Amino acid sequence: MKVSVIIPVYNIENYIDKCLESVVNQTIDELEIIIVNDGSTDSSKDVIDKYMAKYNNKIKYLEKENGGLSSARNYGLKYATGEYIAFLDGDDYIELDTYKEMYEKAKKENADMVECDFLWEYPNKVKKDIGKIYLSKNEMIEKVRVVAWNKLIKKEIIEKENLEFPEGLRYEDIEFCYKLVPYLNKVSFVKKPFVHYVQRKTSIANTQNVKTKEIFMILDNVINYYKENNIYEEYKNELEYIYTRYLLCSSLKRMCKIKNKLERKKALNETWEKLNNRFPNWKKNKILKKFNLKNLYIRSNNKITYKIYCFLLNKI
Repeated sequence: MKVSVIIPVYNIENYIDKCLESVVNQTIDELEIIIVNDGSTDSSKDVIDKYMAKYNNKIKYLEKENGGLSSARNYGLKYATGEYIAFLDGDDYIELDTYKEMYEKAKKENADMVECDFLWEYPNKVKKDIGKIYLSKNEMIEKVRVVAWNKLIKKEIIEKENLEFPEGLRYEDIEFCYKLVPYLNKVSFVKKPFVHYVQRKTSIANTQNVKTKEIFMILDNVINYYKENNIYEEYKNELEYIYTRYLLCSSLKRMCKIKNKLERKKALNETWEKLNNRFPNWKKNKILKKFNLKNLYIRSNNKITYKIYCFLLNKI
């Protein structure tokens, strides 16, 4: 088998049909479709049954108690037989040549991983996400788009390094991707937007509450993993940079959207404390000295400006 694609499903009856339609019609000739029903209570199973009846030779159907996205992916990995692994969320969908072109690129360039571009698909607009090509593992830590579903990954690496998604936490792709990087000796790119990343207001990613703070645990897990495996010094500069960037950019925006005022204030205070306790000299980071608007904003943060930025973000 060339490719195994793992599709977790949980209460997405209005989306799973479009996802599966795009997968069963892939032009690659050896594709194993692993559907993991993570305890759905809606009609998702009825939709899946329709495809099982027609494409039984292509689909492995698995059922389990609800455990979350990471749990479903990890469960599906145990049953995958493909040379390469792909992950696809059940509310997204892909272009028909996706896995054929990505697999052919992997074989042609003997790649450990192949990455493609994708489309942010909103109800009223579509935005193309074009990734930057990185030439080293250090550069990859700095620039990689930490999502699992736009990548084709050699299964041998995942198995050899016992890589799994962290269960019970948000931001699972962040931890998985950064733990994967040190073992990728060759990464290739197909510069086409193959994946349609469908934006739902009710999705976990768009719901901010006290669990938003789990980004702290995820980033700490990454740092600790590098230290435990004696590879921290090699990537220290990049790890400090991404830790700083997350806490002062994308993560900070999410913290500011926590509705509970007390929890929001606590999360914002903790963000500043976490950053300065973990990396007290973060302003001296070499990557942060590169001239661009994001780095200028990050470097401008201090105890006073940080509070101003938090106030302004609360108003947006």
